[in-house]
Amino acid sequence: MSGERGLRKIREGIVVSDKMAKTIVVAVDRQVQHSKYRKFVRARKTYKVHDEKNECKTGDRVRIEETRPLSRDKRWRLKTVLERAKV
Repeated sequence: MSGERGLRKIREGIVVSDKMAKTIVVAVDRQVQHSKYRKFVRARKTYKVHDEKNECKTGDRVRIEETRPLSRDKRWRLKTVLERAKV
C-alpha cells in the first residue's frame, strides 16, 4: 500500500440551502430497515458541501465527494450537478 489512498465516498442528494458563501447544504435520503419491526423507514442526513463557484441553487440534485476537512463542518466537495431545480 505504498502511496495508495482508499476510495472516496460519493453520495447523491438534494440541495436544501445555498445561503452561505461557497457552501451548500445537501440532504441525502436512504432506506434503513428498523431493527425490531423490520419495516423500511427513510433516514435523512445533511452534509455541508464546498461549492467553489456558487453554482448550485436550492432544489438542485447533486453528486458530492468526500474530501479532506475544509472547515469545522465541511468534509465534502461538490462533484457534479446532476439536475437543475424546476423553476
